[in-house]
Amino acid sequence: MSVERFLKQRAVNIAVDGSYTLPNWYDCEGKIRTFACRTTRVSPFRMIVNVPVVGRIGDRLTSYFPDFGKFEGNISETMQGSFLLELDMTREMRERFSDKLAWLEKRRANPGIADARRELRLIPPNPHTTVTLADGSIYTCLVIDVSPSGVAVSSEVQLPLGTPLAIGGCVGRVIRNFSSGFAVRFVATHRLADVTRLISRESAPGRRLRQDAAKKVPA
Repeated sequence: MSVERFLKQRAVNIAVDGSYTLPNWYDCEGKIRTFACRTTRVSPFRMIVNVPVVGRIGDRLTSYFPDFGKFEGNISETMQGSFLLELDMTREMRERFSDKLAWLEKRRANPGIADARRELRLIPPNPHTTVTLADGSIYTCLVIDVSPSGVAVSSEVQLPLGTPLAIGGCVGRVIRNFSSGFAVRFVATHRLADVTRLISRESAPGRRLRQDAAKKVPA
């Protein structure tokens, strides 16, 4: 099915964080890579997912969402920074998933039962930005969440602790690696009102990155 047709069908517009694996993507130790992802539109049959690595039409992948569970499926259409995933489920699984979506839609429409943990996390409206390294190389990435002092992202590139870089226009260093990405602490704390705009800046910081990379980032 095409994205255009899916957008005309009944579905839930909901942002749920998860992770996924693609075929033939391995780390330096030969283990299958895991990337972070976030849904934007979901039905019991398919979903649109924002991702750092898109893959190819026909790729079969495995995904996991704490709010939904584990899914398998195939990519039926790709877009810049996202894909349409056709879910492989039995009839009983679809019925249970449909009930789950209805419950989540109701819960998120009621501020009185919102997930308090999620309220503490800032997720930018546009989750895609860039990782710029000190040598000038640039990679795309998906922002998992961000705070005034740092950001967690998922990208095709894997970086060692201490690596100086910029996420959009915010300079920092890698302070932690996890299964689907890495965390960065900024060299300076930004106002909450500014941080989303700064990390979404698509232009590489260039000379500023090279000057700021030598600064020590607080542990």
